[in-house]
Amino acid sequence: MRISTILAAALTTLAAAQISAADLPGAGITVKPVQSTISEEAFQTLLVSRALEQLGYRVEKPSEVDYNVGYTSLASGDATFTAVNWQPLHDDMYNAAGGDKAFYRQGTYVTGAAQGYLIDKKTAEKYHITRIDQLKDKKLAALFDANGDGKADMTGCAPGWGCETVILHQNQAFGLSQTVEPNMGNYAAMMADTIARYKQGKPILYYTWTPYWISDVLVPGRDVVWLQVP
Repeated sequence: MRISTILAAALTTLAAAQISAADLPGAGITVKPVQSTISEEAFQTLLVSRALEQLGYRVEKPSEVDYNVGYTSLASGDATFTAVNWQPLHDDMYNAAGGDKAFYRQGTYVTGAAQGYLIDKKTAEKYHITRIDQLKDKKLAALFDANGDGKADMTGCAPGWGCETVILHQNQAFGLSQTVEPNMGNYAAMMADTIARYKQGKPILYYTWTPYWISDVLVPGRDVVWLQVP
């Protein structure tokens, strides 16, 4: 939110000064945005693109790439900017591509974003499940078994997003590797199946982040609950 307000103020100043197109700082310069394949992240890319156009830049259509490709493209000069940088989730990718020596990072859209694990409220209350490490208990984990192998099936995220490394690390670190199976793949498709299971009254276990529309469909505190992470 903060960056959009700053840009709006700058654009208002420019309009008031009635600067000619030839005098704009971006006159004759083409910029190339990159963004992830998450369609919902296009919004902030479009905000920055629109502001740059008002400053005289020619903005190409955003290229959709995996995050790590986006950072390396920016570092090599094959792309100009991204409006999507998750901290601290992407810190390893950011630093591996050159970090502060290769990039200029400025502005914040959202503070206090969260990521973590949720289960349906009905199962949480019935079995008094409040923490992810309780799923070391085979009987509790089996409640979320969707394919009959005895393990809890967790809806994870897409490889390359960064969250998959966190999920896999925590699954091992919290002693869940024998009882919980994190499923990685097409997140939208996996969550569609998770929501369908919830509507059928079946227990669900999934990873998500905020802000994201999932929490408007499966509302924390009403439909689902966050699990505490040790």
